[in-house]
Amino acid sequence: MMGPAHSLSGAAAWLGVGAAAAAAGHTMPWPVLVVGALITAGAALAPDLDHKSATISRAFGPVSKAVCEIVDKLSYAVYKATKGPGDPRRTGGHRTLTHTWLWAVLTGGAASVAAVTGGRWAVLAILFVHLVLAVEGLLWRAARVSSDVLVWLLGATSAWILAGVLAQPGNGSDWLFDAPGQEYLWLGLPIVLGALVHDIGDALTVSGCPILWPIPLGRKRWYPIGPPKAMRFRAGSWVELKVLMPAFMILGGVGGAAALNVI
Repeated sequence: MMGPAHSLSGAAAWLGVGAAAAAAGHTMPWPVLVVGALITAGAALAPDLDHKSATISRAFGPVSKAVCEIVDKLSYAVYKATKGPGDPRRTGGHRTLTHTWLWAVLTGGAASVAAVTGGRWAVLAILFVHLVLAVEGLLWRAARVSSDVLVWLLGATSAWILAGVLAQPGNGSDWLFDAPGQEYLWLGLPIVLGALVHDIGDALTVSGCPILWPIPLGRKRWYPIGPPKAMRFRAGSWVELKVLMPAFMILGGVGGAAALNVI
């Protein structure tokens, strides 16, 4: 899928989690719901770090382009080193390492550790990166025609404000994990969710997605999971633009309302 659809699906997924959490008795404070949705929207772009032409490659100028090139080479090296006898030859690393459940868990876990041990500045950094990505994904038309500096300033300002809101008592820094020293431990959850939602979205397209790596399936270790080929679509097709994106908006709205006990 394309960047905007990935971001919308990520935000909708977190709002759905909020509805489920409310039903289970772990209602999210509204700042957690909002911040989590924005982080998930941004994190849903992150698996495309292995693609030099993806939305994320443009988000931070030369820095993100360089990171994408490095991750592409790393992913390709991992693919070559671990591919099974049934896996095809490849010339690049797109839709390999960063499109797996293992990558999702590792990146989310790393963010949680950083948030807990790094204090306010680590939280600000996590928020800044993902809010910039959320702007690039959710407001992609405006982001394309505006200055990168303006997008970064919006991300930095929003991160500063939201971090301050979360730090207020009762606003959710200790949501779900309330033991001393576990503040912001939950920040890794929307990152994991965003990556997995991205992978599921890509699995619906023609090429599929090797979500289960390194678990082998038959002779393939990088098996492209997906529905029957007749049910798949091409990225950017009318199915994505006219069916899935409106559906994500509706589901996100319903999930958000349920999470806030409006319905």
